[in-house]
Amino acid sequence: MTLVVRFVDKHVFVKKRLIDVVHVKDTIFATLKQEIYSALSHHNLNIQNVRGQGYDGASNMRGEWKGLQLALVAAAKEVVDVHAFFQSLSNIINVVCSSCKCNDELRSAYATEISHLVATNQIETGRGANQIGTLKRSGDTRWISHFNSICSLLRMFGATTSVLEDLATNGSTYSQRGNDTYALKSLLSFDFVFILHMMKEIMRITDKLCQALQQKSQNILNAMHLVSSTKSLIQQLRDSNWGALLEKVSSFYNDHAIQIPDMSASFSDLIRSHRKKDVVTVEHHYHVDIFTSVIDF
Repeated sequence: MTLVVRFVDKHVFVKKRLIDVVHVKDTIFATLKQEIYSALSHHNLNIQNVRGQGYDGASNMRGEWKGLQLALVAAAKEVVDVHAFFQSLSNIINVVCSSCKCNDELRSAYATEISHLVATNQIETGRGANQIGTLKRSGDTRWISHFNSICSLLRMFGATTSVLEDLATNGSTYSQRGNDTYALKSLLSFDFVFILHMMKEIMRITDKLCQALQQKSQNILNAMHLVSSTKSLIQQLRDSNWGALLEKVSSFYNDHAIQIPDMSASFSDLIRSHRKKDVVTVEHHYHVDIFTSVIDF
């Protein structure tokens, strides 16, 4: 842990000085606090004279309950396919947002797409609608950041595809073209798009609970009601919404001219084959192995 002190000298100039580099056994709050106290004491600096400026570090600031958002992220990633999805999501966003030039190309492609949709009356217009943004990065400690990443990619899917296609073809080096091609293949895979839609539906429900429980003032009865209603909505999603989700994914693929696998065909992968599991249909894999499993976790 590096310890930097920012101070005002006798000439009223603001300065910064690195005063220590400390080895810590872990990065939880209690450990960091103790080491900060010790380091300041070693340099004869009174903690009472220090004014702190805090930054987001949820993994360091976890408390007795460890954090609902951390639990949700960890639970979803218990399903291997979802863990792989979030890695691909992060990679795609990093590639597309890797430079100002790529960001400009993304905004330009999205603006062109919006203009076409408006001209053909496929979307509504109005104040504050269809604003040109960019893809949102996700962080492991924030469920809301994953939700924002997913929503931004769904909104800018066509523009992202266009940018990746251009990068994969015109990249300056073979390694760059290889990375861009890998990101493009991930983006256009059925696995990725299916989980993209599935996680949006799950997060749309749990996000309201996460935001409510982050309020400084809490009513325990209201919090219990929120948890109960969230569980009911998730159960309803599990029991009744599989067909609607599959239809939404199929429609999305048709809109982007991407081939949809035969849901009645046999599904087999390396893990299933290695463990000599019974062969199931493609639909069973996505319905039971992914959709149901994620919700159950």
